Amino acid sequence: MYPVPTSLSPSRVEAFTSCPMAFRFASIEKLPEPPSIHATKGSMVHRVLELLFLNPGTQRTIATAEPAFQQARAEYLLDPEFTELQLSPEQQQAFFDDAWTLVEAYFAMEDPTSVREIGLEIRLEAQVGDLGLRGIIDRLELDEEGRLVVTDYKTGRAPGPMYQQKSLGGVHFYSFLCEEVLGQRPAAIRLMYLRTGETITATPSAQSVRFITTRTTAVWKAVERACVTGNFQPREGALCKTCAFQPWCPAFGGDPTLAAVEAPVRFRPLAVA
Repeated sequence: MYPVPTSLSPSRVEAFTSCPMAFRFASIEKLPEPPSIHATKGSMVHRVLELLFLNPGTQRTIATAEPAFQQARAEYLLDPEFTELQLSPEQQQAFFDDAWTLVEAYFAMEDPTSVREIGLEIRLEAQVGDLGLRGIIDRLELDEEGRLVVTDYKTGRAPGPMYQQKSLGGVHFYSFLCEEVLGQRPAAIRLMYLRTGETITATPSAQSVRFITTRTTAVWKAVERACVTGNFQPREGALCKTCAFQPWCPAFGGDPTLAAVEAPVRFRPLAVA
C-alpha cells in the first residue's frame, strides 16, 4: 500500500494516464530523476519572460529582454537543474544560444508592450471533494473587454491538429482554477509555441470546465485504487525511450522494488556520497 496523494496538477494527471508505473516512481515514491535539457531550457525561457514582464509595459523590448536573459543565465549556471546536465563549454553555449533564439521568437509572436498582464507564475488551488487541484499559470491577463485570458508558453513544437485538444487539457485545467478561485471563467486560453511560432487558442465553456473536474476525479480514483492495491501497471509508449525509470520497469525486465534504493545512487551520486 502507498500513501494516496491529496492533490493533483495537470502534469501529474497526464503522467498517471501516460504510465501509472512511472507515476508511482516519480510522484508516490518521489524518486530523483536526471534533469532534461529540454525541460531545463523551457524553465529558463519561462524565467526570462517572467523577468521581462516585471518591467512596465512600454519597456518590454528586445533590449530589455537581454538583461533579463543574462540574469536568468546567471541563476541557472548555479541551479542543479542545469549543473547536473554536466554540459561541456561548447554544449553550454549551444544551450544558451538556443534559449535566446526562443526568446527572440516570442517577440515575433506578439508585442509584449500591449499585454495587460495581471499576474505571472500564479499558483492556484481549489478543492473538489477531498482532492486539491493545483496549477501554476504562466501569465494571466485582460483582453480589450476586461475579460481574463490564460497564456501558457511552450518551448517545444506545436502538436498536429489531431493532438491539439489533448495539448489544451492543461490550460482548460487552469480555466477551472480561475473560475473556482477568482470567480471568473477566462474568455480564452492560449498556448504559445515559441519553437514553431504558432498559437493555439480555445474558448472555455461550462462543458469543458465540467469535463476537467469529471476527468480529474476519475484519474484520482484510479490513483487511489493503485495506491491501495499497489498495482501500478506500466504502459509502453513513445515516452519509454526517454524514461529515466526504465531500468526498474517490469515492461523492460526490471524490478520496481529496487528503484527506491538504486535510483538515488544512480541519479544523485554526489548527494549520497
